[in-house]
Amino acid sequence: MKRIFDILFSTAILCVFLPFGFVIGLWIAIESGGGIFYSQERIGKGGKPFKLLKFRSMRKNADQEGKLTVGMRDSRITHSGYYIRKFKLDEFPQFINVLFGEMSVVGPRPEVSEYVDLYTKEQAQILEVKPGITDLASLEYFKENELLGSSDDARKTYIEEIMPAKIELNKKYISNPTLWNDIKIIWRTFVKVIGIR
Repeated sequence: MKRIFDILFSTAILCVFLPFGFVIGLWIAIESGGGIFYSQERIGKGGKPFKLLKFRSMRKNADQEGKLTVGMRDSRITHSGYYIRKFKLDEFPQFINVLFGEMSVVGPRPEVSEYVDLYTKEQAQILEVKPGITDLASLEYFKENELLGSSDDARKTYIEEIMPAKIELNKKYISNPTLWNDIKIIWRTFVKVIGIR
């Protein structure tokens, strides 16, 4: 049932979003040249790597300077990228990942191998389900970039504080992964993105 929901929901979102996607892609191409998409290897269900898609919001090859984004004023973020990130528009291409079966609409956000390698055996339980576009941790840490931007050591803060807390929230989700819970998380994410509260 979850897979059917993922396919129907993602197809509908992509169809509605397509005109906006063309505009965003044109904006990225005009401003900074190069490809409009950014793909990064993440770790999916069962520890299997896949290429996560996003609209590119940073300069080309910016990930060579670090994988964490430290604040919305990270110098690597382009002008268009600032607004794309602010309204989470960079995440929309991941609905393609959902159609390919690599992700679900709701599920633990996929990490890069650098951080997955640090998981304990208990924490690795979250790899038993497909990663998602949104989850409880995304809601709790909606302004994660700002938290990292205010830290003296962003990587240490992420590994020692944010990542373990997010994993606990993900474990809470996978203990009761019902369609109704998914719908509630999707709605709460929508509300957060448009800034109702």
